[in-house]
Amino acid sequence: MEFRRITSLPPYVFTIIDTLKVEARRAGADVIDLGFGNPDLPSPDLAVEKLVEAARNPRNHRYSSSKGLPKLREAVAALYERRFGVSLDPDRQVLNTIGAKEGFAHLMWVLLQPGDAALVPSPSYPIHRYSPLFAGAEVREMPFTLDGDFIGMLREGWDYSWPKPRVIVLSFPHNPTTACVDLKFMEEVVAFARERDVLLVHDFAYADVGFDGYQPPSIMQVPGADEVAVELYSMTKSFSMAGWRVAFMVGNAEVIAALTKLKSYLDYGSFQPIQIAATVTLNEAADHPTEVCTTYQRRRDTLWDGLNRIGWPIEPPRGTMFAWAPIPEQYRDMGSIEFASLLVREANVAVSPGIGFGPGGEGHVRFALIENEQRIGQAIRNLKGSLDRLEA
Repeated sequence: MEFRRITSLPPYVFTIIDTLKVEARRAGADVIDLGFGNPDLPSPDLAVEKLVEAARNPRNHRYSSSKGLPKLREAVAALYERRFGVSLDPDRQVLNTIGAKEGFAHLMWVLLQPGDAALVPSPSYPIHRYSPLFAGAEVREMPFTLDGDFIGMLREGWDYSWPKPRVIVLSFPHNPTTACVDLKFMEEVVAFARERDVLLVHDFAYADVGFDGYQPPSIMQVPGADEVAVELYSMTKSFSMAGWRVAFMVGNAEVIAALTKLKSYLDYGSFQPIQIAATVTLNEAADHPTEVCTTYQRRRDTLWDGLNRIGWPIEPPRGTMFAWAPIPEQYRDMGSIEFASLLVREANVAVSPGIGFGPGGEGHVRFALIENEQRIGQAIRNLKGSLDRLEA
């Protein structure tokens, strides 16, 4: 049987490393998993307590609203006012999504169709590349490097694209490269979009994960950004609520209304106790993202210092829960999948191969800061021992 939309999908390369990891663990190996970006930190106690309380109320067992409870949307608007100084209309400019991936993927359905195009950085988080394809559109990839001129790359990507893209995908701090931008950059991008009548979609997954005093800017901080942009804010990393699937789309009211209309046909929203718990957490656990960020910075420091000490130098990430590492020169020819496989087999350390984030990711691997400092330190020792042994 031929299946639509998935027949042209390549194998999900991360499963190759995951399979090796599972096999090694079954054989008794202590594999340190720094691959899949799955937060290991617990959700706030307040969120769990409120979830249990709300779940015990039968009134919360019925269908909810695909748009999200009014109190939840008000809490998101309050967060944007408090954190970014941005005023949002909770009725017209805030929509609850069942995780950022769901919101992003379905947004592409209402924005794109066959014959359209989206401009997407390469490397990029996989859903950013594949969601436009699921909608039948074409993807124009912009080569993107940690130290590159992104505005220049954006202009070049636009100039050489035909048809002209209807959507430009952004995500800063960036996964996987960890690239960070300032508010001036956001102002330039908004001006670029206004001049060309194109919509900006900013995936703000790491809104609260900035290191060494860096505070990631929201694109909504640019005056008039809501005329040309929407932004996805997630509780996954900021509040360690990955499995809860709670995120929000904010910004352009017309786009929010379009996605709301589509979602009214697709879902009844997330489980109401989850929405209630998320509301209380946003309102009463506002300091939790700071605690999470402090933990990730300690892990960043341990990994960065350790890799540099063993002769694998990387730039210290300024944001995200990742580190983007060029493959050591002597191993570069084998490619990122084979090199990542080698690290599982020889060092008992799992990382993500860069090619999994698109052609622009080849030559790199991504470390996820999802183990504590002691485990990261052990991973560094494992890497040093195995690489020394292989080079002997």
